[in-house]
Order: sequence, then C-alpha cells, then structure tokens
Amino acid sequence: MSLVEHLQELRRRVMVSMAAILVGTIVGFIWYQNSPPGVMPLGEIIRGPYCNLPEDLRADFSGDGECRLLATSPFEMFMLRLKVGALAGLVLASPVWLTQIWNFITPGLHKNERRYTFSFVTLAALLFVAGAVLAYFVLDKGLLVLMSIGKEFQVAALTGGEYYNFVLALIVIFGVSFELPLIIVMLNLIGVLRYEHVQDKRRMIIVLIFIFAAIMTPGQDPFSMVALALSITVLVEMAFQFCRIHDKRTNQSRPEWMDLDDEQASGPVTSSGSIGRAQPVGATSRPSAPSRVSPSAPPAAPSAPPAPGRGGSHTYGHGDPFNDVL
Repeated sequence: MSLVEHLQELRRRVMVSMAAILVGTIVGFIWYQNSPPGVMPLGEIIRGPYCNLPEDLRADFSGDGECRLLATSPFEMFMLRLKVGALAGLVLASPVWLTQIWNFITPGLHKNERRYTFSFVTLAALLFVAGAVLAYFVLDKGLLVLMSIGKEFQVAALTGGEYYNFVLALIVIFGVSFELPLIIVMLNLIGVLRYEHVQDKRRMIIVLIFIFAAIMTPGQDPFSMVALALSITVLVEMAFQFCRIHDKRTNQSRPEWMDLDDEQASGPVTSSGSIGRAQPVGATSRPSAPSRVSPSAPPAAPSAPPAPGRGGSHTYGHGDPFNDVL
C-alpha cells in the first residue's frame, strides 16, 4: 500500500472507532440513571462506596435519609453524567476500537510478532481490569478511614465532581500500576533485564514500591496504600519468577563465550595441524582442461603473435610465453 492508502485506511478505522465510542457514550449516558431490570444504574454503582459509609459520617441534605451527593453549580450534574457516560462508552466500545487498532498494525507484523502482541494486549487488559476491580473494593475501607478523621468536628458533604474524580483517579492508578509486571516481562524477553540483575535487590524494590504507592494513591490513606503496594509486590515477584525460568531456558542453548568479558580470553585454541610448505608455481601447475564451447558460439579469433622486440622471445617456467602465463 502507498502512503496515501495507509492514511485513508487509518482515517476509516478512526471514524469507525469514534462512531463506536459515540454509541457507547449514549448508552452510558442513559445507563447513568436508567438501567434494564436486574442491573444497577451506573450512577448508583459509582456512588455505592460513599453510601456505604455510616450515616453519621455523611451529610443529609434531602431530609428523607437518602444518600445523595452535593451539586454546587447548575451544570455540574449534567457535565458529571456526560463525563461518566463518556468513560463508560470508552469501555463498552473497547472491543471495537481495539479490533480496529489490531487490524491496522497486524499486516506489518510477522506471525510470531502477531502472537506475542495479541498475548501482551490481552494480559494488559486483564491486569488493568483486575486493578480497577481491586480499587473499587478498596474504596470502601479507604473512605471510611478518611471520613472518620475528625468526625467529631466535621461531617462529609462531598460534591459529585470531587467524589467522582477521586474514584476515577483511584481506579486509573490501580489499573496502570498493575501493568508494571508486564513491563518487567517484556524487558526480560528482549534481553534488557535479566534475573541476575534483580535477584539480590528485592528489599530495595519493595521499599520503592511502598514509596510509589504512598505517593500515587489520591487519598493517601494507609489502607489504599498498603493494598496497592502488596498487590504490586506479589505481581512483581511473579514477574521475577518468570524471568528466572526464562533465563534458565535461554542459558541452556547459550554458548559460554557470550557470557565472557570483552577482555577475557575464551580458552585455548587447538591447532588444526601444520601448514605445508608452499610449492613453486611451475612445479605444481598442470595443464587445465579445455573449456567447453557451445556449438552455437562462433570460434574465437586466434591471438596475434607477439611483436618482435617487445617481449615475444621472453620465456617463463617451462618455456611458455610470459603473455600466455598471464
């Protein structure tokens, strides 16, 4: 395909992906408040951790005891519903736009590269979903810890924008953090990171993971931080064990000289035997076999005899003319 054809295909696939996301956004916008029987509305699902707090930890502005978030601007509820619907549409349309991306890049990949790419994309999606699900269940305990601090003097009156931003940030941070083991495996497969580089550095890595969790969790509550750090530690250890097994299998077919230092000799070199003394050209030369000439080829013209006085009487070896030897 030419460059223009590639751009046309890219435009077509982007338009298909945007159309699917638009349809998913409309579905998510409707699902925010209305849902089919047996399915909870999307707004109620996101609001669930906040409503699970004890009644004395959250403010009641409705007077009927129903759990509701606070809105402080006229367009806040509409924009919040549109934002949640767009995120839901992005998730609902993910099979379509992921397929479009896959169909665009696979023609330029080899068969083994397609298999590896499909495996890594699938694992990345599963790890992100696992992190998002864990974040949702951790949110109950994290909010309870955060809202219980100073409850004698304050009561939680969260706006919808503040609460939803907190929830979505926690979900994204957990989902992205769960991709770290996959990055370690990829670096090991391409030969950048080996198990011997990290096998004696586990304590330092665990400390760095806890520092990362303490910085990245949006609420900085200890429960969310510990849950994120322990989860990443377990996944990183699983990635290290994969690196150990992969390196062991790779080293079985790896020659020893590839692991030596550049300044280190690879060992004694055995001689293949002495080389015989060179013989003079005239003593070993034999007349060459006459070359086969195609019957259809015209006979070669006889070479002109050497002109007298210009080396024609010179001989070399067994009397052959010097020009003939050359």
